[in-house]
Amino acid sequence: MSDRTAPQKLLLKALAGEKTASIPIWLMRQAGRYLPEYRKVRADAGSFLDLCYNPRLAEEVTLQPIRRYGFDAAILFSDILVVPDALGQKVAFKEGEGPVLEPITDAAGLAALGPVSGVTKALAPVYETVSRLKASLPSDVTLIGFAGAPWTVATYMAGGRGSPDQAAAKLWAFRDPMGFKDLIDILVEATIEHLSAQVDAGAEVVQIFDTWAGSLPELSFERFALKPVQQICDALHERYPGLPVIAFPRGAGGMAERYFKVTGANGLGLDTGVSPAWAKQHLQPQGCVQGNLDPLLLVAGGHEMRGQASYILSVLGEGPFIFNLGHGIVPQTPPEHVAELVKHVKGWRS
Repeated sequence: MSDRTAPQKLLLKALAGEKTASIPIWLMRQAGRYLPEYRKVRADAGSFLDLCYNPRLAEEVTLQPIRRYGFDAAILFSDILVVPDALGQKVAFKEGEGPVLEPITDAAGLAALGPVSGVTKALAPVYETVSRLKASLPSDVTLIGFAGAPWTVATYMAGGRGSPDQAAAKLWAFRDPMGFKDLIDILVEATIEHLSAQVDAGAEVVQIFDTWAGSLPELSFERFALKPVQQICDALHERYPGLPVIAFPRGAGGMAERYFKVTGANGLGLDTGVSPAWAKQHLQPQGCVQGNLDPLLLVAGGHEMRGQASYILSVLGEGPFIFNLGHGIVPQTPPEHVAELVKHVKGWRS
C-alpha cells in the first residue's frame, strides 16, 4: 500500500496525476512478433495459448522488450480471451486467422458456461507469471496487468472471431438487450476476479482494453461499454485503494470525456484518432492520459516519426502523461525504430 500512496516509479507518478521529470514510455504489444527473440520462443512454445499458460515462457517474452529497450513498464504477456477460455468457451488461435471461438448467441449458450468462481483457478498459470515478473523485473519498472473490457470480449464470444463491424454482438444487444446484458454481467464479475488475482500476484497497475468501444452508438456505449468498466473500476478501487487503473476505450471519440469521468479510471488511453490538443483541454484535467502515436509511424521511423512524437510530447507532456501508441505495435515494425522512439522520448526534456 505504501508504494501506492507515495509512488516512486515514473509511470506511477504520472498515474497519480504528477507532471514527471521525464516522460514514461511503454508500448502496447511491446512483446510480440516484431522481435526475433519473441519469434524464437513462440516457435518453441506450441500454440499461442500454450505460451500464455506457460509461466516461464510468458515471463521471458514479457521481459524481452524491457531488456532490449528499457521501457518504464512491462505488461503481462497474456490475451484478453483467456477469460472466455476459463469460463469454458472453446478458444483456439489459428495461424492466419487469429482467435476462433464456438459462438455464444443466446441464453442456452450462457447456461453452458462454467461458473465465474472457477476462472481464477483455471488461470492460475497467468498469476504465476505475474508473481515471477514481480521478482524478476528491474526495480524501476512498473508491472501492468490487464484484461479485455466486457464489451470487447463479448464481441468475440458472440461472433466466434474478430469482426470489422462486431455485427453478431451488436445484433444480440439490439434485439435482446436484457439477454445480452446477462453476458456482460458475467464478464464484469469474471474480469473483476481476474484483475484482482493479478494485483494479488504483484501487478501494480491494470489496464482494461476496450478495443471495439467505438463501434457502439451512444446509448449502447453507455450501457455496454461505460457502465461495465465503471463497475470494474469501482470494485477494484474498493478492494485496492490507490490502485491505478488505465482504461482504453478505442474509438470512443467525443464520448471519451464522459467515459473518463464516470468510470473513475486513473488514466485514459488515447487511440490515434484523438487530437492531442483536444485531449489536453478535455481529458488531461481529469487525470493522466496515455498515447497516441500511430503504429505505422513506428514502422516508417525517421524524421516523420520523431516529428509527430515531438508534437504529442509538446502538447501533452506538460501534464500527467504516459507516451504510448494509439494501438499495438504491428508485426512489420523494425526493432531499431522502437529503439529510436524510446531514445527520442526519454531525451525529450533533456
